[in-house]
Amino acid sequence: IRLLAEVGISIGSIGEALLLLERCLELAPEFHVARANYVTALARHQRFDEALAENEQPRTAQPNNLAHQVQFATTLSMAGRFDTAHGEFAKVLEQAPDNERILTSYGHSLRYGGKGEEAIAVYLRAIEAEPSAGEAYWSLANLKTFRFDDARLASMQSALAGLTRPSEDKTHLAFAVGKALEDREDYDPSFAAYAEGNAIKRQMSGYDAEKTSARVDRLITQCGANLWDGDGHPSDEAIFVIGLPRAGSTLLEQILASHSQVEATAELPFIGRIIGEMVAGRARDDEPLYPHILNKLRVEERVAMGQQYLDLAAGYRTGKSRFIDKLPNNWEHVALIKTILPNATIIDARRHPMAACFANFKQLFARGQEFTYSLEDIGRYYADYLRLMDHWHSVFPRGLLTVQYEDVVEDLDTQVKQLLSHAKLDFEAACLRYYEKDRAVRTASSEQVRQPIYRDALNLWKHYHSHLEPLETLLREEGAPI
Repeated sequence: IRLLAEVGISIGSIGEALLLLERCLELAPEFHVARANYVTALARHQRFDEALAENEQPRTAQPNNLAHQVQFATTLSMAGRFDTAHGEFAKVLEQAPDNERILTSYGHSLRYGGKGEEAIAVYLRAIEAEPSAGEAYWSLANLKTFRFDDARLASMQSALAGLTRPSEDKTHLAFAVGKALEDREDYDPSFAAYAEGNAIKRQMSGYDAEKTSARVDRLITQCGANLWDGDGHPSDEAIFVIGLPRAGSTLLEQILASHSQVEATAELPFIGRIIGEMVAGRARDDEPLYPHILNKLRVEERVAMGQQYLDLAAGYRTGKSRFIDKLPNNWEHVALIKTILPNATIIDARRHPMAACFANFKQLFARGQEFTYSLEDIGRYYADYLRLMDHWHSVFPRGLLTVQYEDVVEDLDTQVKQLLSHAKLDFEAACLRYYEKDRAVRTASSEQVRQPIYRDALNLWKHYHSHLEPLETLLREEGAPI
């Protein structure tokens, strides 16, 4: 049972893994390895208080087992309790000062807790401990503000060349080399490194572009203007920022979170969880139950689901009247959001198609976003996103605001005022000084949004244009505004 659950965790079937592990621990309460898996699954499900409570048993039973202590520190970090997490990592490293994996995890915690310089030092310690530490190299590259010197670039390239088989280290090193060469404006070999890393990830991925297109077809067909009548939970607390990853959503989140009435939470998985619970145990022979089921929901069910979402989000809030959910993939679920929370604010973060697609191609995500490891998959995904967003704008006129990243960069004042107006928030000058906001940022843009307007990436894709022509052709064929 434990092994089957571990497979479930590895492929993202967290709900099923939790059920298996609960049965496993019912049969063998002292099975500490299974309980550690259970802690992992709970944390992936963002049930952090439960995860920390479950971690207590193996830590108490096996106080000399560093794995349980590391899991405690890692779970604290995932929960955003960075100061406590950093103290726990420091304790663990007193006993294992040269453990590359622990050092790398500690670096992640420091980075997302806003301690970028300390994170760099810890990542470098990880590389000193293990010179082929691919994840540590990529973590430095992913800071976006770190630059590799000649010696470290040569070391990365040597390590990459020495790995003859696909592996996580090889993938991490390929992306890190790509970023290091990009920073040196050596674009052709940079693209070759990015392509090598993506090819390995795509080989390991089960992503199917046809399934995404089919889901979008069903959403357009089954979620028409007759779906929404404005009845649902009356709360206006939630602000959803949706779109593609790497399209400026973290910048919009930082601007909004600089307002006195708004707080950032995280990329919350709760809309997807509500969908899963909605269709669980209900059969439909001819096609998937969702989104067809949205047309069948009674008003009291809509209100209950809206309240369920707010209750789940409450664990991430500290008391401000409004909060941001920045899960980009919610672009598929605008109909559900407007059905259960009709007064929620929805903001579509958008970017030039070529810039957005290439930004995803050169980004190695920790997990998820499986569409990003092939230019063809990215192009098709972007086209599906555009046609569904066009549909949502027609179904919910004035219910969504599209914010173009390039417009924010060029005219911050106007865009901030428009953004706040759409969210029904009074203008506050602090939103123009968003980079002064001191908070944890857990995305690839964590360093950029702590600086004034970041222009460097606006036209980066043009340096790779000769390699991106197939993507451009696909986007033009799909009607994207190139």
